[in-house]
Amino acid sequence: MKRLDKYIIGKFLGTFFFSIVLIMSIAIIFDLTEKMDDFFENQAPLKEIIFDYYLNFVPYFMNMFSPLFIFISVIFFTSKLAGNSEIIAILSSGVSYHRMMMPYLFSATLLFLMSFVLTGYIIPRSSESMLRFQDKYIQRFTRDNACNVQIEVAPGSIFYIETFQKQNNTGYRASLYHFDGKRLVSHITAERIQYDSAYNWTLHSYVRREFHDMYETLTRGSRLDTIIPVVPKELFYTTEDAQMMTNPELKSYIETQRRRGAGNVQAFETEWWKRWASPIGAFIMTLLGVTLSSKKVRGGMGKNLGIGITLSALYILFSTVSTTFSVRGVMSPFMSVWLPNFVFLAIGLVLYIRVSR
Repeated sequence: MKRLDKYIIGKFLGTFFFSIVLIMSIAIIFDLTEKMDDFFENQAPLKEIIFDYYLNFVPYFMNMFSPLFIFISVIFFTSKLAGNSEIIAILSSGVSYHRMMMPYLFSATLLFLMSFVLTGYIIPRSSESMLRFQDKYIQRFTRDNACNVQIEVAPGSIFYIETFQKQNNTGYRASLYHFDGKRLVSHITAERIQYDSAYNWTLHSYVRREFHDMYETLTRGSRLDTIIPVVPKELFYTTEDAQMMTNPELKSYIETQRRRGAGNVQAFETEWWKRWASPIGAFIMTLLGVTLSSKKVRGGMGKNLGIGITLSALYILFSTVSTTFSVRGVMSPFMSVWLPNFVFLAIGLVLYIRVSR
């Protein structure tokens, strides 16, 4: 690594982290002002406000807006280099444009790795604490009751429950169907069902029907202990829970829900692909930033900053809007998440080819 590489890497990362600290400080002040009444009204302890909420607030929002910070940082310090004729001096000394891009890509790789680790392993745990704090002191979003839940708990076994109460682990009007291929083998219904532990469920006031070719066996009883491979928390999963899962947990959950035929798996698949697409944005934003600001222009860096902020805002808006296509079933989760990256990467490559010439 040469002195030029260290110089550009230092400028890149220094500007990025300085802008992160500045913007996050402002964001915390605005958020604190907005939620101050909720903190006082719900008597949130100062320790929980600092350590459970704001200590987890910073990495979450820092990672969310990192493409914006990267883009603005590259635009800012590269425009300054171009304005001071430093880029002209670099190219005049025999360094090619492609070689000058190496320290930029190295810095983008470091930010990519940081974002990937944060998104897949650190932020899910911090988001869990932050969301629990919000649910307790700001706005409640967790449910105590689940209604009309139907999942495939094992191959050929369909479990349905009309209502389930989290407080006492008790459900009402439950059914368990067993199929052999497309043929119904048995059907158990219960007026009340209660979870014990380790997949142990107790059926109360149950009726079991077993089908043998043209014959049917009917059994009634007041109590029956059985094994159903599902736990109560799986009945309450929402899209917010995807943010609290690490990459291995999220992947395992998606595979399990696919086998069970759950209907809300698309939201979790969207979250899975976002965890790969968002870190890749570090390379795309770096490429766009360098190509837009490496040429010296009249009027200083104001024009480049304006273009940079506009493009980064369009990138974030495009990413937000495209994910709604997946939720509505218009587009696959993969394509809805990666489409903004494909579009802006194509723009960046066209600009890079033109500028490098």
